[in-house]
Order: sequence, then structure tokens, then C-alpha cells
Amino acid sequence: MIRLGVNIDHVATVRQARRTFEPDPVAAAVLAMLGGADGITVHLREDRRHIQERDLRLLRPVVQRLNLEMAAVDEIVQIALDVRPDEATLVPEKRAELTTEGGLDVVGHADVIGSVVRRLAGAGIIVSLFIDPDPAQVEMSKRLGAQAVEFCTARYAEARDSISRHSELERLRESASLALERQLAVHMGHGLTYENVRPVAAIPGVCELNIGHSIVSRAVLVGMERAVREMKAILSEVCLMTARPSGRGSNFALKD
Repeated sequence: MIRLGVNIDHVATVRQARRTFEPDPVAAAVLAMLGGADGITVHLREDRRHIQERDLRLLRPVVQRLNLEMAAVDEIVQIALDVRPDEATLVPEKRAELTTEGGLDVVGHADVIGSVVRRLAGAGIIVSLFIDPDPAQVEMSKRLGAQAVEFCTARYAEARDSISRHSELERLRESASLALERQLAVHMGHGLTYENVRPVAAIPGVCELNIGHSIVSRAVLVGMERAVREMKAILSEVCLMTARPSGRGSNFALKD
């Protein structure tokens, strides 16, 4: 069974619009887990536009599997080393962007990223790198000691026609295959929705999807627990069709 990590950043986005105390990301996380989420993902950005450090610290004892998306900068690294999420996913970050734009350039910033990977892994944190589906980025991710890669699915999700969509899906398949050969766990995320997730979930070797905006948007209408259950049902359907094991996860053992 493919694990579903539910990103609750935009629950905090609504709260920060009024600088108040609701909706509460921790409550959203609990409801997501009741709906079947296998983990909770949050991005503690340098500009603190949504998730705050207090949210992260409150989530840590509540969430069974916490994935912290983070930039490779010392301030956030220090917080991660203190909070000890189960997993840290290094992502690119720009102040002016609406959301993360593309994958991390691991090749171009190998020294900095390698140093952060070693610090986090040394603290017992699983390290994943959010990268574009590119062979050079996969090879460097392995060389730097990452345990997993999360492929950016934005170009697939934003493709305007079936030919482009098929081409991007092939890139994801080929990159996933290479990552598996290099003994890296394969995660995917960014722009995935209830409508476009099936082909990505069907890619051999994918063991985790991280989805936020689409689930939170659905939750506004039907509630978080139901929104997560609906996404989990889709993933279960894909696993049955592709004859995948029914257990939680595949090639990536969870920490105790």
C-alpha cells in the first residue's frame, strides 16, 4: 500500500490570514490521521507564511509520522535537530514564490546539501530530497547520503495536453526506476489531485505520496476526515489494480 502523507500547510494559511488561532493545524492533523493518513507533512518556511515553529512543536508528540519540509539553511536545520521529525525533506525555497517551484538543484549545491544531510541523518532523521525527475539529480542524491527522493510532479500535474502529460509521466517512471536501482525510497508530490493521482500512484516502486492543497480544498467542503478517506480509497484502488502488497509501505521501513 502506498503511504499517504497529508500536507496541512494551507490549514495554517487560512489561520494566518487573520492572525488568529483557528483553524488549528494540530486538530487538522488529528482528523487527517483518523481519515487514514499515514503521516503528516508541514513546511516550516523561513518567512513563516503558514506553519509556525509552535505548530511544529505541538505536532511532534501528536503525529505518529511527521515529515518536515525545509530549506537547507542553518536556522531551520537547528529547529529540526531540536524537534526531531521522523523525516526531513529538503526543498528549494524563494520568498516571492506562491509555493515550491520545481525541485532542489542537488548537483549545483552539493556541498551545502551534503552537509545538511549528514547533520540530519546523524541525529537519526530520515532525509529525503525533493528533486526533479532527472538522472543527474538522482545520482547526486544517492552520493550525498539521502535515504529517499521525492520527485516533483508539478510538470506532470500542469501538463496541458495528453502528449505532454504522457511524456512527463515517462520521466517520472524512468527516474523512479533509477532511484530504486540506487536503493533510494521513491516518494512523489506537488500538484497531485483526486483527478490526476492515479497514474502517478501506479508507477512501480512509489511508496509514498505527499498531497496537500487538493485534500485541504476538499476538506473545506466535506471535512478533513472524509477528504483523506476519499484519497486513501483511490490509492487502495490503484494498489489492487497493480497487485501491490496491502501492507503499509514497500521499500522504506518506518522508524519505530
